[in-house]
Amino acid sequence: MTQGSKKKKVTKKKTKSWSGGIKTQARKKLQDNLSETEQQGLDEIIDDITSLKLALKKKRIHGNKEKRRIAVDMLERYTGHSFKDFQKQIILTNFHYYIERFNHILSDTVYTKGSAFKASSSKKAQVTIVEFGVGSAMAALIGELLAVIEPKAVLFLGLCGAVHSSLKVGDFILPIASIRGEGVTRHFLPPQVPALPTFKVQKFVSQLLVEHGYDYRTGTIHSTDYRFWEFDEKFKKNLIHERVLAVEMETAALFTTCFVSKVNIGALLLVSDCPFKPGGIKTKASAKKVFRSYTDRHIEVGIEAMADIADRGEKIKHYNW
Repeated sequence: MTQGSKKKKVTKKKTKSWSGGIKTQARKKLQDNLSETEQQGLDEIIDDITSLKLALKKKRIHGNKEKRRIAVDMLERYTGHSFKDFQKQIILTNFHYYIERFNHILSDTVYTKGSAFKASSSKKAQVTIVEFGVGSAMAALIGELLAVIEPKAVLFLGLCGAVHSSLKVGDFILPIASIRGEGVTRHFLPPQVPALPTFKVQKFVSQLLVEHGYDYRTGTIHSTDYRFWEFDEKFKKNLIHERVLAVEMETAALFTTCFVSKVNIGALLLVSDCPFKPGGIKTKASAKKVFRSYTDRHIEVGIEAMADIADRGEKIKHYNW
């Protein structure tokens, strides 16, 4: 710096906003052109929206300190895991074999069994895996509980039954949406709101699959809490009319609860059976074959994706509401 020159002060430009979502300047400009009665009406609408947003926030873990405290306690109790051991990248699974493979692949795992779930963490890979059970209710529960960890990314590794005739056992599906055919998500969002994953998580997993040369399908799936749907012809016809690729039980609940809890989530599904084909319903024998032939690749991709997000993943969260 030369003598007499002044150091330029760099200030960060601040963007003013108000809780209703309209910029302050735009709001003022709008109000300048309104009559006193119209201004009063606008203010009432703004107050109503603000009150609604605050009420919704208080229902969520990120906006309710007492709920967060209970959720931390519940997460530790249900998993047996100490809160400090949870990593910022989380894998979710329904099946214990995935945790066994996780523990086999990673040498530094801390494995615990709680009152309802099982969990294992690797500090070296910066990944935790949680086995949370089966069904939409359990999926919704773990989706909310994970919010207290404030994870960078969550990936659900689930199994699904193929609906589309082109799919076969062992195929990967990267869902872009899930039809909310279960009952739990109505407690979180109105029925017209779609269940969607976080785009950047799906994008990251997609890039990894391409790097490995693995084929995969993208599209909509159907999540249901109706376990023996395979024997209901009306239900099956509806699946075809919906043009879904596959059907399973947890994805819609995970996408929905993670969205309202501000948790970034994706899903990579593995086709485990083809119920629309003769003899295609999963049995004990066929399930063993699936686990023997395909699930190792599934969990390996999941671990690599979450470990890579920890090391080189871009900023994932891109919304503010």
